[in-house]
Amino acid sequence: MKRLNKPIIMTAQMGKADFAWANVLRQRYFPPERNVVDAHITLFHHLPPQALEEVKAAIAGLAGTLPKPEAHLSGLIHLGNGVAYRLHAPELLALRMELADRFAGLLIAQDQQTPRLHITVQNKVSAREAGHLFDILSAGFEPRSFDIHGIGLHYYLDGPWQTIRTWPFRG
Repeated sequence: MKRLNKPIIMTAQMGKADFAWANVLRQRYFPPERNVVDAHITLFHHLPPQALEEVKAAIAGLAGTLPKPEAHLSGLIHLGNGVAYRLHAPELLALRMELADRFAGLLIAQDQQTPRLHITVQNKVSAREAGHLFDILSAGFEPRSFDIHGIGLHYYLDGPWQTIRTWPFRG
């Protein structure tokens, strides 16, 4: 794959069944003209392309030794102009914070904060439309386990993403 001078996004990779479920919801509720990526769990929004080899080495080292983190959907988040599912995954969050320490000095302000892990199924709509979907999805919500099987890196291509590589948890 050709190296690009584009920001790098790091995501947690969902298991196949959970990805299919989340992506169907995203396709159903996200405005089609703005839905340029599949359902995802962002760990870092913008890593510098010059650090690609360092980032890949860090992920390979950790993913190769760690087991899949336990995770579950714990509720919904009203984003103001969208709706997301809250992901409770302390081990994944700890991994992300360890990577943030390793990448100190490379992170934009947004990535220096502790993230609230989530899967956005709707965004860029009116507050009223988001509130309506939040109420509908909340009424039928039941917490459940959620499969996280690895870490992925993607180039941000001014909207769409191009996958660089994924690493499964193998510990």
